[in-house]
Amino acid sequence: MCARQSNSLSNDGLDTPLDRIDFAILDHLTKNARLSNKELAARVALAPSSCLQRVRRLQRAGILLGANALVAGRALGVGLEALIFVRLRRHARPVVERFRTHVLALTESVGLFHLAGQYDFLVHVAVRDADHLRDLALDAFTTRPEVAHMETHLIFDRTVKPGLPRLIEPAPDLPPRGPRRGGSAG
Repeated sequence: MCARQSNSLSNDGLDTPLDRIDFAILDHLTKNARLSNKELAARVALAPSSCLQRVRRLQRAGILLGANALVAGRALGVGLEALIFVRLRRHARPVVERFRTHVLALTESVGLFHLAGQYDFLVHVAVRDADHLRDLALDAFTTRPEVAHMETHLIFDRTVKPGLPRLIEPAPDLPPRGPRRGGSAG
């Protein structure tokens, strides 16, 4: 019996590794999450029912995590974005979790990255203006007992590339299931 190689990026929760159709579905949805199932099925050459089964399987497996709309910050009152680098006093699990929970509860928090290196966290924030940023830094970060140091960098422009790079190859196509038609038994 051969051992199946685990690839947590490709098959967590799946019975089989991702194949070329799974990758095509992910690629199309990454570029346009508003595709209807019928449009998606046509683009990946599947029946709509089969395509929907695949999408649901990818969702259940935690591979297809969701879809988001990109909204202009100005429409929501955002006039300034910044990156806040944070170094904690101690890097113990309870301290990290407490800080993480605090940051994710902040209305202004857009993204949070737990890092290795000089800083422990990078926090992406969206605020009204410089005064709002100053108040957020003073009230939500420097007053925290777990924070040893913080450094703020303004964002002049932000461009987000959709999706992640595919760094693995799809599994080989499997032969069709079921009995063959028109073949000989010999």
